[in-house]
Amino acid sequence: MARTTPPTELDQLFALISSHPDGVGIEAITTAQADSLKRRTLQRRLTTLVAQGRVQRVGEARAARYVRAAQAAASLQAPLGDVQAFVGPYVPTSPEGEEIKAYVRQPRAMRSPVGYRLAFLEQYHPNHTTYLPKSLRDQLHSMGRASTEHTPAGTFARDILNRLLIDLSWASSQLEGNTYSRLDTERLIEFGQAAEGKDALETQMILNHKQAIEYLVPDPSVRNPAHAQLTPDCIVALHAFLSDGLMADPAAVGRLRRRAVEIGGSVYLPVALPQRLEELFGIVMQMAAEIVDPFEQAFFLMVHLPYLQPFEDVNKRVSRLAANIPFIRHNLCPLSFIDVPQSAYVDAMIGVYELNRIELLRDVFVWAYERSCQQYGAVQQNLVPPDIFRLRYRQALSEVVAAIVKNNEVATEPGVSARTPATVSAPDRAHFIQLVLHEFAALHSGNAVRFGIRPLELAAWRQRHGESG
Repeated sequence: MARTTPPTELDQLFALISSHPDGVGIEAITTAQADSLKRRTLQRRLTTLVAQGRVQRVGEARAARYVRAAQAAASLQAPLGDVQAFVGPYVPTSPEGEEIKAYVRQPRAMRSPVGYRLAFLEQYHPNHTTYLPKSLRDQLHSMGRASTEHTPAGTFARDILNRLLIDLSWASSQLEGNTYSRLDTERLIEFGQAAEGKDALETQMILNHKQAIEYLVPDPSVRNPAHAQLTPDCIVALHAFLSDGLMADPAAVGRLRRRAVEIGGSVYLPVALPQRLEELFGIVMQMAAEIVDPFEQAFFLMVHLPYLQPFEDVNKRVSRLAANIPFIRHNLCPLSFIDVPQSAYVDAMIGVYELNRIELLRDVFVWAYERSCQQYGAVQQNLVPPDIFRLRYRQALSEVVAAIVKNNEVATEPGVSARTPATVSAPDRAHFIQLVLHEFAALHSGNAVRFGIRPLELAAWRQRHGESG
């Protein structure tokens, strides 16, 4: 198991970064370190600080620099042009979302510490209270509806599983500060090749996502996605997969937390009493299970699982995968979080933590879902489902087409009917005849080899019957 970095070592690195208001690159950090750390060790510590929310990573590759989160927030009070140059792209936001963003980007010292507010949960009544207005839910349903909506649950997710494994593993990990590229993620998932120069914890995070997604989306031979259930056991199982090898205390993997936690970059203090936490976790899951609309259900989980912080760590990752459970069960397009800016997601979550306001997170959710639909709609268009009827009669089909050409017969309904063998059942004969005629309509010298027809034979047949090649 990877060595856990002592808090004092992280604090020293955090202090060094804090002394550079405009941020500092990894080369400068290496030079300034009193003890010359190995680059991979330094990268691991930086990744941990980013995951804790104490530090933000700005820029990519060699241009990347690290800045204290509070300093980053203070810097973001600059004019809009400067903000965009500093944090990169953001999602389109509503006026309410802009209010939340302005508040959470104040320095930490200017925001009032808050604890868990039970009223935030109590004022929500499943199927009566809604975070997503009906018009918005209708719009999301229209975007997410798949051609497989009347097929068994999980069909859509299974159809695009390979793509989903890569996209969701990469995007969700990136929101936690993981520096794997999408290409690196693809190589890791498909070929087991860890990216050079990356910390082992980052590799573990990606592989954990892969296992958790495969847990939710079963093998095609299983018709019912039994694991994709909105139950406490399923959520705990997701945590077990996602946190494997990443927790300071191995016993905390797949277990509700038993100690108080703090959230880096936020003044929010979650529930500390274990018995109270367990009780609230049960209530949250019960309420989520009662919600009828899958989009409202998914968004409720994205709000209240991280707000409760039921686990010592990895809560947001759990909520992002849990949000996909309603989509899997209703054959809707999954939510991959592809291209979601980390800054927008972090701002939105802090808005939930400190203000109990969901508007900015809703902006992120809607934009992210639309982006996922665009992505997977294009992917699904390239998936051609197998023609079961054609597979069943492929031998008879080949024999009939070849016999008609080689015997210089006309490809008409009566001609095909005369050649149709007894192996084609009576109820299937009409469909089979149309299938043969369809094959003749598409027949040319390049694909005739499938039926054992030589190019000269096809040319002679076409000349005899006046067909164009």
